[in-house]
Order: sequence, then C-alpha cells, then structure tokens
Amino acid sequence: MEVGSLPVELWRVILAYLPLPDLGRCCQVCRAWRELILSLDSTRWRQLCLGCSECRHPNWPSQPHLEPASWREALKQHALASRTWTRNVPELQSSACLHFFRRRKDRKVWHVGPGCEFETLRGALGVTGPYDRVVLHPGVYEEQAEVALKVPVELVGLGRLGEVALLVCIEQQCPTARLCNLVFMPPWFSTVVYKTSWGHVQMDNCNFEGAQLQIRGPGTCQARFCSFSQGSSLHLFGVFLSLLDSCDFSGSDTASVTVEGPPVSERNWACKHLAALARTFPSGFISAPKAPRAGSTGGPNPAGGNAKKEPVGTEEWKTRMGGDAVCHGTVIEDGWSDGDCSEGDDEKKDAKGINTAKKMFTLDYKIPYDHHGLAHLLKPREDGTLPVASSPAPPPVTPEPLTLQEELERDPEAQMMAASTLGCIVRRCLFRDGKGGVHLSNYGQGRLEENVFRGLNYAVRCIQNATIVMLRNEVCECCASGVFLRLSAQGLIAENNIHSNGEAGLDIRKGANPIILCNKIHSGLRSGIVVLGNGRGSIRSNLIYNNKEAGVYILFSGNPVVSGNHIFQGQAAGIAINENGRGMITENVIKENQWGGVDIRRGGDPILRNNYICYGFSDGVVVGERGRGLIEGNHVYCNKGCGVWVMSSSLPQLLGNYIIHNCMYGLAVFCRKDSENMESREGNWPGREGIGEAGNGERRGVEVEGREAHENFNEEGELFAWESDLDSEDGRHSARRSISVALVESNCLSYNGAVGLYVKSSEAMNVFANLVNSNRGPGIAVLQSSQLTRLVTNCILENDRGGVTVEKDCRVELRGNGIYENRGHGVRFSGIGQIVENDVVGNYGNGIQVSSSADIKVNLKPVFVFYIYCPYCTSVYKCSFFFLHLRSCVTVFSQRKAVALLSWGQ
Repeated sequence: MEVGSLPVELWRVILAYLPLPDLGRCCQVCRAWRELILSLDSTRWRQLCLGCSECRHPNWPSQPHLEPASWREALKQHALASRTWTRNVPELQSSACLHFFRRRKDRKVWHVGPGCEFETLRGALGVTGPYDRVVLHPGVYEEQAEVALKVPVELVGLGRLGEVALLVCIEQQCPTARLCNLVFMPPWFSTVVYKTSWGHVQMDNCNFEGAQLQIRGPGTCQARFCSFSQGSSLHLFGVFLSLLDSCDFSGSDTASVTVEGPPVSERNWACKHLAALARTFPSGFISAPKAPRAGSTGGPNPAGGNAKKEPVGTEEWKTRMGGDAVCHGTVIEDGWSDGDCSEGDDEKKDAKGINTAKKMFTLDYKIPYDHHGLAHLLKPREDGTLPVASSPAPPPVTPEPLTLQEELERDPEAQMMAASTLGCIVRRCLFRDGKGGVHLSNYGQGRLEENVFRGLNYAVRCIQNATIVMLRNEVCECCASGVFLRLSAQGLIAENNIHSNGEAGLDIRKGANPIILCNKIHSGLRSGIVVLGNGRGSIRSNLIYNNKEAGVYILFSGNPVVSGNHIFQGQAAGIAINENGRGMITENVIKENQWGGVDIRRGGDPILRNNYICYGFSDGVVVGERGRGLIEGNHVYCNKGCGVWVMSSSLPQLLGNYIIHNCMYGLAVFCRKDSENMESREGNWPGREGIGEAGNGERRGVEVEGREAHENFNEEGELFAWESDLDSEDGRHSARRSISVALVESNCLSYNGAVGLYVKSSEAMNVFANLVNSNRGPGIAVLQSSQLTRLVTNCILENDRGGVTVEKDCRVELRGNGIYENRGHGVRFSGIGQIVENDVVGNYGNGIQVSSSADIKVNLKPVFVFYIYCPYCTSVYKCSFFFLHLRSCVTVFSQRKAVALLSWGQ
C-alpha cells in the first residue's frame, strides 16, 4: 500500500495502535514507510517508552521534566542495555552462516505467588534451568536463610513497582543474573541483600530500602533506573568495570557508592560488553552553561547583582594628563612665586588642558627624556597604538578561558584520563539528602558523568591514591566541601557546576594532585577551592565567582598551579595565600572582588605571573605580614584601593608589573604598627572591615578558614599535623632570585590616583629601574624609612605633584634616576642620604629642593655639569660650590625658588 494513498495525519492515527514488533516490521517496508514510522517519535514511541515496566523516564531521576532528544532512541538504548546479561554465550568462530542454525535457548517461565506453581522464591529457584524467567506475583516474599543463585536466572516482579517485595539475602554463584521491577529489603539476619564475587548482575527498575549490595572483582554490576533509599548503599571492591545509570540515591548514612581497591587483573565475560555500552554514552565534551563572565571589555555584567563595574573613562585620564604639551628643557626664569606647587592647590588649566605655569618656560635647551633607558616603554608601537605605560585608558581586553577541548589538546595526561573507562562508571544519577555521595579509596577508580549531588554532607571523597574522573556533574548545597581529595588522590574534574556548598567547593589536601579544568565554582558559603597540607593540583580555565571567601585559598604548604582562570565577584579576596602556602599563579583574570585580588600573608610564597588583576573594590595585590613571593609581569589596574599594598615586614619581589589606573597609590609600603595609616586607608571606601593589619593583623575570612580548616571531617579522627609533613621546595621556585631586601624592579606605575610609589616603611627596600609616570600625586613619596631605601635608575616622568619627595629623617639614596617634566619639584628632599648622577630635567618647580634639616650628599655624572641658580645673589654655581654657598643663603633658599639647569659640556 502506498503511503500517499492516505493523508499523513491519518496514517499516524492508524499506526499509533501498532505494538512494538509491528512498528519494527513497518520500518523495513521502504524508505517512505520508515520515515513515517520515525515521525511518530513524540506520540507512539513516547507512549511505548513510558509504558515499559522495566524502565522509567529517560531523564529520571535528575531531570524528569525534560524530554529526551528522541523517544525512539531512548527505547532502543534501553532494549540494548536490558539484554547485556544474556550475552555471555561464546561467540562462534566458524562460518557466519552457522549463526542461522544455532539453537535458541528454550527459556521457561516460572510463576511464584499464592495459587501459582510455587509459593516461595526458594522453591522456584530449585527447579529453574539456565536463563529461565521467574515471575513473582504481587506480595511480600521473605526467606529465613541465604538464597543462592547457581544458574543464570531472571527475577521479574509482576505489576507496578512496589507491589513485589523481597526480604532476602541472595548470593550469586552463577555467571549472570537479572533483577527487574522488585523491591529489596534486608532480612532479619543481614543488611546485605545481594552479593557476588564472580558473575555479572543486572538490575533494572528496582528499589533498595535500607539494604546493601556487595560486588567483588572480578564480579561486575549494571544498575539502571534503580532507587537506593533509607540508608541503602552499593559497595564495590576491586571491580574492573561496573555501570550505574539513571539511579536515585537518597538518605544514606554513609557514602551511597563506595569503590575500594584497585581493579583486579582478572575480568569476567561482561567487561567488554559494559565497556561497549559505556561508549554509547555521548563522549563529546559539552560545554557547561554560560556563566556570568568576567567580560573581555573593562568589567563584566554582575552575576549576583551586587558587584558593579566601575570603568575608568578615557577622557578623565586625558584631563589628568593635562593635554599633550611637552617641555623638553629648562631655563632660568625670574617670575617664580613663593608658593610650593607640589604642596599647594591643583594648578589651573586652560581650555586645552595646558598648565598655565608652563607658559613661563622658553625652550632654550632641548634635552628630551627619551635618552633614559626606560623611554622605550612610552613610545608608540609600529601600528600606531600606545603601549600600556603611556596609554591614558586602561587595557580594554582580558584573555578568555580555554575550552575543555583546547585544554585536552594541550595536556595528554588529562586527555588520557578523559577517555578512561575503568572502575565504577556512574552517570545521570541523583544523590540527595544523605551523608555522602561517592567514596573512592585505596587505588579505587571511578568515573562520574552528568550526575547531580544535592543536599549531602559531601558529594565526592577521593583518598588513598584513588583516581576520579568527573565530567559535567552538578554539585550543590553540600554541608561540607563538595569534592574532597587527599592522600595522593588524583584525577580529572572538568566542566562541572559546583555551587552553594557550605565549605569549599573543592578541598585538596595531603599530596592530592588532581587536574581541574573548565568548571563553574560559585556561590559557596566559604572558598571556591582550598589547597592545603601539601596539596597540589592543576587548576585551569575555571570560572570561580561569587564565593563568600577567597576564590582560591592556598595554605599549609599547598602548592598548586592556578592558570587561565576567571576569578571574579567574590566577597573576599580573589586568591589568598597564607600559612606558608605556595603555588604557581599565572595568566588568570582576577577582577571585581571585594577584598584584594591576591592576598599573600604569613609565609605565603607564591609565584604570581602574567595575571590581570583589575576592577577590584579594594587593593589589587596585598602582601601582608611575613608575605613573600615573586610578583612578575602582572597587569594591576582600575582597583579602587592601591594597585599593590605591601607591609614592610614582608619580602616580596615585584618585577615587570604594570600597576596603572588605580584609584589610590600605585604601590604602597606601610609599617606593621601604623594603625593611623590603616584607619585612613580604610576610611576611603566602604566594606573595608579587617582589610588592614591593625588589631590581630589578619583578615576575617583568612583567619576563619585557616582556623576551621582543621575541623572538617573530624568525625573520622583525622589529625592534620601539617608542620610535621612538609615537602621540600620543588623546581617551581628554583629560578627565583634570592633576596634579603624587598625588591621593586622594572615595574610601570602609571596613571594612579595618588602617589605612584608610597613608602612608609621600617625596613630596607630596593627600587630599581621602574617607570613612574603620570600619577596624580608625586611619582615617589618616602614619608618614613628608618632603613635605607634605594631609588636607582628609575624614570620618573610627568607626575602631577612632583617627581620624588623625601620627608624628614628618611634614609634614601637616589642614584642614576631620570626625573623629567613633573608638575612640581623634581626632587624635594628633607631626609638623610645622597643624590648621585641623576638627570633632573624640565620639572615645573625646583630641580632639587633641599630643606634646612636635610643631611645630603650630591655627586654628579661625569658627562654632565649640574648648575643651580641662587635667587638671593643672582649667581649660578656648579652644584658642589653651590652647597658651600648655600650656608649663607639657606634662609632665603627655603623661601624662594631655585631652578635646575642641565646643559651639555664642561
């Protein structure tokens, strides 16, 4: 019969009455009939799938409200999976035509129940042959002793699920068996309802209430659409491969699934079939749903609505620059006022933004600043764009995190783990309202795909050299940490959604070394990821946001690699390194956090390299008491506090960073006991409780988590004696320069809202070869320095309130610096020290202003002669003679202007 003889709608009504075998036959008629049968997916195929007593909704239990992509395909996958237990017949090695003459098994059906052939299960099992079916009619069946399955058999409950209940303990002693549509409850003499140590058991659409299942290798297990409730659990010991698909675990007293021991070398017949079945699950790495991203321009749209982007406008920074006027030299001018432009009010600017004081200069000498060794940082690039150091606008773009596929292509080890199918495979299951989800120990292996862990004490615990692969799971609302790894555990954790947990989303301890890729870790009540107690790991390309404490928290000799992540909108620090924590922290985007983007304290000693730390509501980088670390090549910009805030008792190395466009100081160094300074800093923006070192000296979030980290999982009696189990330094720190004095070298401190480099320190400090330009305050201000602060070969250029300011009693050495075109004095010196071989050119105020209280020594560069004009006697002296002459003119000198004249020749 031709399909076109009737309307398609009428054919669909007729075919909707056909049973499954007849639909299959219709598909084989022709292509038109096949397409017609396939078009019944949302009607007849859906009806057949939901009406099958051996399975449930394809997306049960985690997403039963979502329809599958194809009801027909879901029914097909169920039919293939339900026959796995019968596939242990040896394959024929002779001619393929013998397949048609192979004898079919004569399966008998035995009925058990009131009025049937057998009234007890034990009686029926005594007469069943291989692969017979035992149908249990509605009722409760209880056995007073253990029941043994000695031949392959299928136990099926008749009616709806829940109408047939078994109170038995079954031991499987045969190669294969199947349980379907049954409810298992433990008998009076044991909590174990089923166990096997050799064969394969398949469980479809069964309920387990308060029961335990034990599978020992080389035995295997396949469970589909089963429910484990009231403390039920599944224990796998040394299994090579088992598969749990679409199961519901709830109300567990311990872990719902326990995997212990390495996979045994011996395999049973079902392993190859289970492996083939596991490969039918979609293996393509589906990208996780898009999170509110720390955007690629300026700042992101807020994820929680409470983080607001505060971009810095280009026009505002152009106004601060004072136009594009440039002075290339200095002259002697009589028209100076008595006021001090470095301390007075802001200078008035004309319509073009040019400082009116500059009009008094005439260009008698041309001595440009581009002779300085750092001038190349200010020159336009070949394409005409401005470099970061001279751009009046912050960097417009931040790097995007890599996709999982890109990460796997770069990491063969992670790629191998992603393809692994050993141990227990758990997919599309729901774990809820219990103590634990999955527990792996003692070299056990597991693979978790697209599961939901909700309302547990912990979701996954992996310990004692176990290996875990977690792909596309949701872990949420756990009372403790979501995923917990320790004691040399390892594995791959990728594209999971880990959120709203009571402790850390991921807790890595005691030598654990996982690979953590492309996850969303957010909305936690504590930190996003905690690495402590010699924990390691590679944390890459994750989105970590909106956590109540640090996004990544490293302490007690934790030493991870943290690379390529977006860490943003946290309610505390982005990354905190404390209590001798270490780590390689590279190429992350850390933005819009309420506290410091990176917080280093109490022996924290990380390598912080090539990160973007921006748009924070506090400081960019904080190096607190006894903090160390190599801070190199980072972009620290547009933070509401300081770019980098350092306590003088710390010992950091800051090399080659761009610290620009921050609202306060570019780099600030403070004394430990400077409570007045802390109060003044905290008062400039809201939400600064605990940000400084006053009082107990630590932030609330860092201290709380460090204190309570020892209390996690104390129910197992764990003793975290970190100090007695510290690893030696590894190769990650071998290239670091050894220093005994804080080092600030080759940084760019530009366009900050106050002083470029602010020093109020009680420790020595070396400041070498930095570019300090276009800051709204002085370029460098030393207000307190009881130990020697060395300022060597820096380029200090076009700062609004002068080049270098040194206050009374400060010990400072200025050597080989270029101090150019600052809108104030070039050097204002009231301290103790020396000024040696500096270029002081084109500044609006005095070249060098020395107060009467200064104790200073000045030496000159041999190629230049440094002349100073004395306004009292209207004479010009070489610098060495001028200071002899100054003794008689010091009173007038402190009241009048002096101009530095720098010229070529003798």
